[in-house]
Amino acid sequence: MEWQGRQGSSNVENVGGGGGRGLATGGGVGCLGIIIAIVYMLMGGDPTDILGGGTSNQQTQQTQTNDSGQSGQTEREQFASVVLKDTETVWNKLFQDEGLTYEEPTMVLFSNAVSTGCGNAGSEMGPFYCPADEKLYIDLTFMDELDQRFQAPGDFAMAYVIAHEVGHHVQNQLGTADKVNRLRQQLSEKEFNRYSVAMELQADYYAGVYAHYEQKMGVTEEGDIEEAIKAAHAVGDDTLQEQSMGRVNTDTFTHGSSADRMKWFKKGYETGDIRGGNTFSEMGLE
Repeated sequence: MEWQGRQGSSNVENVGGGGGRGLATGGGVGCLGIIIAIVYMLMGGDPTDILGGGTSNQQTQQTQTNDSGQSGQTEREQFASVVLKDTETVWNKLFQDEGLTYEEPTMVLFSNAVSTGCGNAGSEMGPFYCPADEKLYIDLTFMDELDQRFQAPGDFAMAYVIAHEVGHHVQNQLGTADKVNRLRQQLSEKEFNRYSVAMELQADYYAGVYAHYEQKMGVTEEGDIEEAIKAAHAVGDDTLQEQSMGRVNTDTFTHGSSADRMKWFKKGYETGDIRGGNTFSEMGLE
């Protein structure tokens, strides 16, 4: 992806946190636990109820808000800021075409732990979106996990991750998140998991829509789309369950299979149509 020297977003907060992080091992939270916790946070819960992680009563504060290329930003921070700016360009235009106004989210860059409108969270959560404060939270060392743990290297793999979280913001803006959240108390866990999967696959679709317009803007390079597709495969529920438990239980899927995640990303990429992400109806949920 061609991003060096390009304009970044002004909607970036760097709250630090100090120190690096490593992959969870031994008695740490497994992949499935992380997936469940991310969905729990998406629906407004405190992930520490599940993970026991984060830091209670921890207060963080904004230490800097930068445009890409300003002094003080690392190369990864500049990259993430440019990706966010591109999502703003895409979604502002698509919302405008629909007669809507897009309210841009804030991206919070942190290390180790962070306090959010959805509760306290640690880096082991991976990137996530909090609908309560309309912010996406990212520890950029997740790029190392994409490369080393998930075997999905490349800058556009991380661009896919950021665009997926922005996709959840799009759902929040369109009212989809509220509709699904209201069902949480009405359905069994197994039934609600299907709605969770539909939400995640739709966010993958929206990430594909972003990729469609990135290519039209001429900033993608050869192999970029393949990097995103490989990342979508790597974080499929069946792939993660097989790796962590040695078996697959489709009733506990919360994000969708690798095949479905790739399918919906590719569909968004091929169409570029905001109206085409009908994951709920295709799963018989509408």
